[in-house]
Amino acid sequence: MAKKSSIEKNNHRRRLVARDLKKREALKAVISNRETALDERIQAVIKLAEMPRNGAKIRIRNRCEVTGRPRAYYRKLKMSRVALRELGNLGLVPGLVKSSW
Repeated sequence: MAKKSSIEKNNHRRRLVARDLKKREALKAVISNRETALDERIQAVIKLAEMPRNGAKIRIRNRCEVTGRPRAYYRKLKMSRVALRELGNLGLVPGLVKSSW
């Protein structure tokens, strides 16, 4: 099980990203538009740099919803391989059969 602080930190980042998404997209559109005046583009870069870093989408870490494990994460199931195996062995995942040979 991951530390509660790591899970909460990641959840806080998700909330910041959701809150600042529109503003970040607007600033990035101004920055990437070559027809915008250079002064406006520079001001947009400065405003973007002043925003909290944890508001960037790249800072979010995919974590297992069952255990909080950050590695071996299946996006489709939103859980790690370890949690998937445990739930599969208990028969709680429909269509998953433990193989043996």
